[in-house]
Amino acid sequence: MLARARRCLLPAIRVLSASVANRIAAGEVIERPAAAVKELVENALDAGARRISVALTEGGIAAIEVTDDGHGIGSDELTLAIARHATSKLEDDDLVRIATLGFRGEALPSIGAAARLSITSRSRAAPHASRIRVEGGQAFPVEPAAGGPGTRVLVTDFFFATPARRKFLKHPRTEAEHAEAAVRRLALAAPAVAFRLVSDGRTLFDLPTQDAAARSAALLGPEVAARLIPVAAERGLLRLSGFVAAATLTRATTAWQFLVVNHRPVADPVLQAGVRVAYRPVIADGRKPIVALHLTLPLEELDVNVHPAKTELRFRDPASVRALLIGALTHALGGSAATLPPPRLTLTPLRPSPSASAPGFAETSLPLAAPLAARRLEPASPDPAHPLGAGVAQVFGTYIIAVTAADELVLVDQHAAHERLTHEMLRAQHLEHGVRPQPLLLPAVVDLPEADAARIAALGPALEKLGLQLEPFGPGAVLVRALPALLGPAEPAPLIRDLAEEFAESGEGMALAERLDRVLARLSCHGSIRAGRRLSQSEMDALLRQMEATPRAGTCSHGRPTFLKLSRADLERLFGR
Repeated sequence: MLARARRCLLPAIRVLSASVANRIAAGEVIERPAAAVKELVENALDAGARRISVALTEGGIAAIEVTDDGHGIGSDELTLAIARHATSKLEDDDLVRIATLGFRGEALPSIGAAARLSITSRSRAAPHASRIRVEGGQAFPVEPAAGGPGTRVLVTDFFFATPARRKFLKHPRTEAEHAEAAVRRLALAAPAVAFRLVSDGRTLFDLPTQDAAARSAALLGPEVAARLIPVAAERGLLRLSGFVAAATLTRATTAWQFLVVNHRPVADPVLQAGVRVAYRPVIADGRKPIVALHLTLPLEELDVNVHPAKTELRFRDPASVRALLIGALTHALGGSAATLPPPRLTLTPLRPSPSASAPGFAETSLPLAAPLAARRLEPASPDPAHPLGAGVAQVFGTYIIAVTAADELVLVDQHAAHERLTHEMLRAQHLEHGVRPQPLLLPAVVDLPEADAARIAALGPALEKLGLQLEPFGPGAVLVRALPALLGPAEPAPLIRDLAEEFAESGEGMALAERLDRVLARLSCHGSIRAGRRLSQSEMDALLRQMEATPRAGTCSHGRPTFLKLSRADLERLFGR
């Protein structure tokens, strides 16, 4: 009886009104001003625009204005342009070969349902422009207007028709940042189009038509531009091009990862995973690489009709896409310290304060005869064939100072550098025929928590290929019989405990190949030159030469830089010369 009474209390099913349905649909496509900006700029690109200007007021909440010089919309089509599911992007009902950025016919009606929309457009053949207005889903008649060829779209009072949604918008500054990011991605995807972005009267960028390299440099900034590595690779019908930043330059988020597929900016998990895997051996955990990559493939090889925002794709052969990306980026990052752009210090010249007792002179608070733990060596003449130069000193028993023939000062962290060299040698041995073991004179017993001991013992066969020979030795202990020969006289106990910690952190979900690569990184750390060890002139130079010949020698196995480089101009700027 109670169940029957509850069913009787349920409201009857009814068809939603057109205005409510439009506002619901608008929420799927236009969730914030940045989404409206993205859709309008995509329309401009699809219209063949060669120059696009975007102006924001209060982050787009108060106003969004997008102006282009594309082919425009005829006055007889303006009414149809704001109708839901009306589009000029599809010639037929085929959703397989979609060549345009837009195709759903939802953007303009969705914006018009949530805000006040005005479209002024003029085709090349029209004698004058025409304008149509939509406010909260209500369309007004088309009327003549002033305007040149192209289209001007003005959106004001964002979400005025849906006040509940307006409350969820962030601060105008935050909304402006999201809109700027959307325009930057589209500008990078279309370097042959000039872009201008203005926010609250301030010009954020004004870019002419450019090639891909110049556009990437302009949008990523001078610091990144100086450290970009070109990428070019093919795999069947797939083509990958663009630029990646050196592993020594990373960010805390993926906001600096620009991924473009067939001229469409995307946030695709397949591509993001490929970038992550390629950079994993050369950057620190938690850091994100900087990339600007363009992938092109036949239209029938992907499905773009996956998400209302059109930022996700479905590849017909995602494995090939991922393999191409990982292979291309691994190759690009595989240069030695001689070929990869080195990290540079950000230098701020000292500004001495004038002395009150002696105007025109500067006082310093540096103690006289400050102790410097440096080991001076007889300077060698730098060879132009050696980009890392010749060693001239060792400071604090940790850092090598070298000078190049190009008048550059190079600072090398000897432990970090040797760690990468050892890692690459271990990796090469492992891939070729397994790491060569060195039996211990006396097997070592290493005590561990019982769970850690069991975890390591279970991976015994895989670890043996890395030169580690060990076996269970009762509950909570393992017996170590051999270590990798490349490590030299390493202590078994600290190494095994580090490996146990690594396995505990990585968890069972991590692929075995990745876990083994992390083991190699741990092994290389234990087998490297330690900080505090004094090096001779020949040892310093040998380390520099090995760095110049070793892949990924710009960072250690944990992603930290192995060397820094200062030019003469850098030093003069530091001293205010």
